[in-house]
Amino acid sequence: MENSILILLQLLLAHVVTDFVLQPTKWVEHKRRKKGRSRFLYLHSIVAGILTFIFLADPELWYIAIFIGVTHFIVDLWKLQSGKDTLKMFVLDQLFHLIAIIFAWLYLTDNFKNVILFLQEMINSTSILAVIMGYMLVIFPSGFLIGKATSRWQTEVKDDLQKNSLDAAGRYIGIFERILVLTFILTNNFSAIGFLIAAKSILRFSDKAETGARKQTEYVLVGTLMSFTITVIVGFLVRYVMFFQ
Repeated sequence: MENSILILLQLLLAHVVTDFVLQPTKWVEHKRRKKGRSRFLYLHSIVAGILTFIFLADPELWYIAIFIGVTHFIVDLWKLQSGKDTLKMFVLDQLFHLIAIIFAWLYLTDNFKNVILFLQEMINSTSILAVIMGYMLVIFPSGFLIGKATSRWQTEVKDDLQKNSLDAAGRYIGIFERILVLTFILTNNFSAIGFLIAAKSILRFSDKAETGARKQTEYVLVGTLMSFTITVIVGFLVRYVMFFQ
């Protein structure tokens, strides 16, 4: 097991160093301009293969280095051909690299059967499904519920929100705060929830002191309390399923 984790870390470290340490901005800009004709695209892929070979520290695994180098080239070329430099493309790019790395890791450790068994156990595990369901609830339906419940006040604060807030920032703040609160509940870090509430309160107080928007303050406070309440309820329901099923 220890050796299996070591191999995975070696492959991941090689990728991180390749993509985020040894890739200058000059290379990235040149690849975006020239795409498949960029010499740095080929050099970058070769670096990926060489670092994989070095970190694995086993000359007999040269074919894994070639596999990583080739797949790295294919994924990067696909991203460049799309012509998009967005968060979505970045995530997809890294996801495809990760899939290639995991495939190589599973091959080296002969863990393909174990993955199937793990997935079967996960699907049949009440605790794991409860945790997944909990996060799904606080990320998606909760936001719609809070939005509907506070819709009566949205028209009153609409102008202030558009003037003094980033577009859709409140929605993403709510999602991340619910993820954090649920995580704190499931890991028994209840005191951290208090620090999160205090931190958000300080930031909101500072912001409102400048704008003097009392209605906006009350609107945000209502949404925040609803967000925390829903997450706490979901969290304790998940804990009940996990520990008292």
